[in-house]
Amino acid sequence: MTQPNPASAAASHARGATDVPLIEQTIGAFFDDMVAKQPEREVLVSRHEGRRFTYRELQTESNRLASALLNLGLAPGERVGIWSHNNAAWLLMQIATAKVGLILVNINPAYRTSELDYALNKVDCKALVTMARFKTSDYLGMLRELAPEYAHAQAGQLASSRLPHLRTVVWMDEAGAGADEPGLLRFSALLASGNPNDPRIAQIGATLQAGDPINIQFTSGTTGFPKGATLTHRNILNNGFFIGECMKLTPADRLCIPVPLYHCFGMVLGNLACLTHGSCIVFPNDGFDPITVLETVQAEKCTGLHGVPTMFIAELDHPRFAEFDMSSLRTGIMAGSPCPTEVMKRVVDQMHLREITIAYGMTETSPVSCQSSTDTPQDKRVSTVGTVQPHLEIKIIDPETGATVPRGTSGEFCTRGYSVMHGYWEDEARTREAIDAEHWMHTGDLATMDDEGYVNIVGRIKDMVIRGGENIYPREIEEFLYRHPKVQDVQVVGLPDQKYGEELCAWIIVKPGQSLTEDEVRAFCKGQIAHYKVPKYIHFVTEFPMTVTGKIQKFKIRDAMKQQLGLAEQKTA
Repeated sequence: MTQPNPASAAASHARGATDVPLIEQTIGAFFDDMVAKQPEREVLVSRHEGRRFTYRELQTESNRLASALLNLGLAPGERVGIWSHNNAAWLLMQIATAKVGLILVNINPAYRTSELDYALNKVDCKALVTMARFKTSDYLGMLRELAPEYAHAQAGQLASSRLPHLRTVVWMDEAGAGADEPGLLRFSALLASGNPNDPRIAQIGATLQAGDPINIQFTSGTTGFPKGATLTHRNILNNGFFIGECMKLTPADRLCIPVPLYHCFGMVLGNLACLTHGSCIVFPNDGFDPITVLETVQAEKCTGLHGVPTMFIAELDHPRFAEFDMSSLRTGIMAGSPCPTEVMKRVVDQMHLREITIAYGMTETSPVSCQSSTDTPQDKRVSTVGTVQPHLEIKIIDPETGATVPRGTSGEFCTRGYSVMHGYWEDEARTREAIDAEHWMHTGDLATMDDEGYVNIVGRIKDMVIRGGENIYPREIEEFLYRHPKVQDVQVVGLPDQKYGEELCAWIIVKPGQSLTEDEVRAFCKGQIAHYKVPKYIHFVTEFPMTVTGKIQKFKIRDAMKQQLGLAEQKTA
């Protein structure tokens, strides 16, 4: 056995295990194999719709839908959008499109007309499946605003100057309810038009390759237009499989998925992790609601639960939390934004999630690069995002020089391997900015790696605060302030400062029924953290600006405070 080179052993570089081979099938082929193994096992429970499917039933309905999509004249490689919160139709679309080589385009339900216009036209969507309405969002109304011509068009033959590529819009009707929508097709009618035994499904399936693009997800940058991260069968099927392996999923597991399906968290860490292990997918509701999550876990005896930290906080702090039996829970994933240590401890202790895992990734890497496992020691589980996933390679580099930094030193997290996206849709320049000539994906995240290979994400390169020459990572200050017994949630950003270049600002959400003052927060910090790490500005709020996937929009916090305090950006030499 060769001895490791001491110099390379000390570098922030790691490779994942390769003992379990990569899956080289398409999503459709792998799913059909799983159905053959356990056709009668339950695969989906959609609580808010009152619907249940076995593996065989899901196969039959997804084949029926695949046939119906082909009947619309759609051909492999063409794009089909889905604009919806969580429901059975979403999962059917995920499987059906994959089976016949259509590229599913996930459209964020928070998008409004200009964003929808951009997304549909960026990738030339030929068809769109959409919710009709959700709470205050009128999806069909927004479409008609963009394309008033639809009122006088034939279903399947739409033509609009603003949306020139879109031919078919399908709206999700509830069991045929509601009046017809001029020019638009009902989902129930579309489904009924398909044949689950359509020979074209197998014929097309035989021509598909694991490396074919199958999914486009728009990444929400803080500036500029969203980029269409294009993912393949190989990307997301394998990532879903290895994520499920980390959670030790089996056919006996039932995973509660309150995170959105239009994001990788729901469709890969949720749906595909389950489908690759013969487990059951449980949707508690179409949108996140803490009480329905608690009710669903109890009623369906869920063994797993996914969520971003804000979701777990909302569940734990719900006034009725103690009424529900969470004892069936074992595992799940907390991800989406940094996981506060104190919240993690409560999730393990109070929700029985003793084998919960932490995952880190980004849409462009399908998404997970690092994950803790069910037996990761508690101290590592609450302070890191685990170790490198199988068949992947990671390194942490100096953002200026590109050199791999020593273990324990902060730098930019980079990853390469099967999970790196096909590219940004029709955007070669931005693809090359993100993926270098050696196929490393540059994430823009700051991380450290310890001697055992555990990775800690310490912030975004753009979020790092430099105060008087001192590099400060907001994550460290947030973790410290979470320890205050009255603090429910906290976000720290840097604000411009004439003297020091930047000063820290903390936005704090106080626990229900508690009161907290700026002086109390400063007294808590005194003597515990360096003086330059004590936030100059402390602001109490009831919520943070965030995307619907639970990512905190720190730039909005920064902008709001700059406006409130009348601060201008400091010019740098």
